[in-house]
Amino acid sequence: MALRPPSQFAGNALAGSSIHAGLNPLDHEIAAEKAASLGKAGERVQKSLLMLREAAADDGERGALLKAAADAVYAYFIQRELCGLRRHADAIRDYSIPPEVLARLGAS
Repeated sequence: MALRPPSQFAGNALAGSSIHAGLNPLDHEIAAEKAASLGKAGERVQKSLLMLREAAADDGERGALLKAAADAVYAYFIQRELCGLRRHADAIRDYSIPPEVLARLGAS
């Protein structure tokens, strides 16, 4: 015997929205977790880019900082896509992500 939730809870934050999506407490929790994860990923991007900007061009650690920044930006982009945000141009502009970091992602 299969159990189904009442039809008012049939919407799912993972599968898309429904008319009653705001009524499902689980969907609300999932949306909150997605937003929190996106915020944390954004903070990691800010921190890694700040460290990269502060490093001297001839610094021996610059390569490691560049890789760390690229990894943070990549994780942020993945999290954005999981939240349904497909275009990254605004994030690139807002965070001032340098082309050398984007080149490490395969983006131009």
